[in-house]
Amino acid sequence: MSAGLAAPVLVAEGVHVAYGGRPVLDVATFAVEPEEVLAVIGPNGAGKSTLLRVLALLEAPVRGTVAFRGVVPGSARERLALRRRMASVFQEPLLCDASVAANVRLPLSFRGVERAEADRRTRPWLERLGIAALADRPAHTLSGGEAQRTSLARAFAVDPEVLFLDEPFAALDPPTREGLLDDLGRVLGDARTTTLFVTHDRAEALRLGDRVAVVLEGRVAQVGAPAEVFGAPVDEAVARFVGVENLVPGRVAGSRDGVVEVEVAGQRILVAGAARVGDEALVGLRPEDCSLEVPGPARLTSAQNRLDGVVRDVAPLGAIHRVVVECGIRLTAVVTRPAVETLGLGPGVRVVVSFKATAAHLVRPVRRA
Repeated sequence: MSAGLAAPVLVAEGVHVAYGGRPVLDVATFAVEPEEVLAVIGPNGAGKSTLLRVLALLEAPVRGTVAFRGVVPGSARERLALRRRMASVFQEPLLCDASVAANVRLPLSFRGVERAEADRRTRPWLERLGIAALADRPAHTLSGGEAQRTSLARAFAVDPEVLFLDEPFAALDPPTREGLLDDLGRVLGDARTTTLFVTHDRAEALRLGDRVAVVLEGRVAQVGAPAEVFGAPVDEAVARFVGVENLVPGRVAGSRDGVVEVEVAGQRILVAGAARVGDEALVGLRPEDCSLEVPGPARLTSAQNRLDGVVRDVAPLGAIHRVVVECGIRLTAVVTRPAVETLGLGPGVRVVVSFKATAAHLVRPVRRA
């Protein structure tokens, strides 16, 4: 999905929210672009759901504004009129004691749509979300996944200009979640509905998001394409949240032609980027970007960095293994089970850790008092 050059659908400016005098959200500016899926991620209590409620006009900030297609509502009536152009799905499905079909028709009934027209508009969504066979089933007999599919069908049936999803998969078991993620991804791709999707699950954000926003301690720490946010986080806090396990402190020793030389524990590491000589920095490196091999003549490879080390720990994680290597600095790599067997990896085994300069990146360290 591409937002192009169209104006944002939603824009928050100077939004501040506090509960009992305690700040929970402080956002200078935040925009949702047309037809995009914007995934908002962050740890529990970071302010993600509060941001969603404010953008959905369900909660008024202490100060600041939210504009929907350029309109800042000034009264409760204006807010209600704009909210009717949106739809929300929450972690716990909010269904009434009626059939699946009746639940999906309900918001259309509230909008004065005749029964025949409501049936015409809801039937395709029952089909697309795989619950047409459950149309006459009482809502209270549904499984968690079936209930959430009903909630999603109800939201799409009103043809919202913006869809808000607040942790919609959090209460589902893994197989149910996987199936629903697949179906929702296809539906969002076809419908091109502007969507704000809140989750604490990084994999869900990567799977559905056209852009990703990281919310930490009530602030939007970074917004960008998934590859940018997960591959080049702006600072240490974002890096740790998005799973950059290797964050190694060092000092810039040289910089030339877009490659920075960083001195780390008496060794030199090449990192793609730009920095001033003498700057302190963290070298960030995702475990999946580290390759392991047995010592010997260097293979022909594009990896500019090669560090000799000793395996300290090997931990199985399903189809992959997490390997901790001490090489003057401690690095974590993830490798496949066959690689563990082929290399004979185990504590005490000597290996070479290699990685490209483009795989590493410089991360702004957190300044501690």
